[in-house]
Amino acid sequence: MTKIDWSKYPVIPGFDSLKWKWETQRKIYEETKGMTWEEQRERLHQASEQAAVRRKALAERRAAEVQTQ
Repeated sequence: MTKIDWSKYPVIPGFDSLKWKWETQRKIYEETKGMTWEEQRERLHQASEQAAVRRKALAERRAAEVQTQ
C-alpha cells in the first residue's frame, strides 16, 4: 500500500468537507434524476473528458511556471 504524505495537503480553514460532499451529491442527483442509464453514462463520459482537459491545462501552466523560475 502506498503511504500518503498528508503534510502536502494543508487544512483549509472554514472548509466543511461533508457539506461540500452533500451539496455535490444533491446537485448530481438533481441533474440526473430523469436520465436513463445511457444518458447518465454519457454525462459521466463528458465530465471525464472535461476533467482531463482541465488537468492537462493545469499541468501545462505549472510546467510554464517552473521554466520561468
